Amino acid sequence: MDNNKLRDEILELLWSMREKGSKSFTEVVSGINDSGASDALRKMEKSGLVTISDDDVELTDKGDARSRDLIRRHRLAERLFHDVLEVGMQESEETACEIEHFLSPSVTDSVCAFLGHPPTCPHGKPIPRGECCSKYRNEVKPLVMQLKELDVGSKGRIIFIVPSENSRLERLASMGIVPGSIIKLKQKRPSFVLEIDETTLAIDSVIAEEIYVKEQR
Repeated sequence: MDNNKLRDEILELLWSMREKGSKSFTEVVSGINDSGASDALRKMEKSGLVTISDDDVELTDKGDARSRDLIRRHRLAERLFHDVLEVGMQESEETACEIEHFLSPSVTDSVCAFLGHPPTCPHGKPIPRGECCSKYRNEVKPLVMQLKELDVGSKGRIIFIVPSENSRLERLASMGIVPGSIIKLKQKRPSFVLEIDETTLAIDSVIAEEIYVKEQR
């Protein structure tokens, strides 16, 4: 594996491991399919990307910034392939691994804005926020939007749901409101009225803000 690509693979793995509460040197080496992983980690320590103590590996501020950028690009690329091009999960993951190294910061922000600043990847893992997310300008109409932004009378496919309460997912699922479902928005006031598979449902505005859809033409 190319040295730069190997370094980036390790940085991504360290970020993912940290999300799970792990920082094991041994786990990093076993998780990278390359015999040079151990030496690469030592070189990364010398270049200030990580610190190594016994079996612990931790990202420095420099390494954190680089891994954050890589994870952001990767997970946005997964969303792009899965949600827009409707590519399968595995192929989306594999393709994201290939193109994440070539996305510039401006292209990454454009993809993020186009997708409506998604909070998670298709696997449900958080996408690190970018500067574009805090500005949230609608210069380009997002392809994926909150349900509340869908026009009355339009149809949308539910892409993902970000509930403020975990129990809400089960309640929504029991009503057929799950990723992949096609809904038609019939009204927005005084409550949001949806039609799913010839069933009409009413939800409040708070829930409508947690449901993200892709408009169906």
